[in-house]
Amino acid sequence: MDAVTTLDPPNPPAVDGRRARGERTRAAIIKAFVELLESGELKPTGAQIAARAGISIRALWANFSDLETLYDLTGRVLLARADQHAVVIPADLPLPERIDRFCAVRAVSCERVAPFAKATRLREPYSAALRTNRRRVLDRLVADIEHVFAEELDAAKERRDDLLMGLTAATSWSAWSVLRDDFGLEVARCTAVLRETVARLLDEELRSS
Repeated sequence: MDAVTTLDPPNPPAVDGRRARGERTRAAIIKAFVELLESGELKPTGAQIAARAGISIRALWANFSDLETLYDLTGRVLLARADQHAVVIPADLPLPERIDRFCAVRAVSCERVAPFAKATRLREPYSAALRTNRRRVLDRLVADIEHVFAEELDAAKERRDDLLMGLTAATSWSAWSVLRDDFGLEVARCTAVLRETVARLLDEELRSS
């Protein structure tokens, strides 16, 4: 029989069990929150989240002391999920092909993030966590643009930052929402507009270089 070491913490299974239950509960809460947003609920209440997760309101706030903590962790989960769907576009492809692929990927990404972005827009002015989440998403977009269009950005020289910001603004979810929600365009038409905008920004910059 193996000897029992005195270095083992007392009752580790119970401690691990409580930790595991806590992690499962928090995961269920985040899952419920995400599902409510995906279903079109722009302002899920604590009662709705708790009911969806199959827990009590008390258990909800015991695991998340405030909405900011819930927003922060949910944002991290959504970013991790986005990473799972990430598409790497080779930077050595011809420019027209890179533009086509990039805009197709952006269309899918914008449609996927739309339910969360619409809900976030309502609460973002009052939430530092949501503003941080949005900046994280924008930073990912900037990194993607810098990878896909590295050659064109380098050719822009001192105008590089302006071109990068122009491409970021033009391909952000906010710009996509203007086309989809304000003008009611279909995804295919929005993608075509996006492609035309990106192509013109890059073409104008290349002509100026």
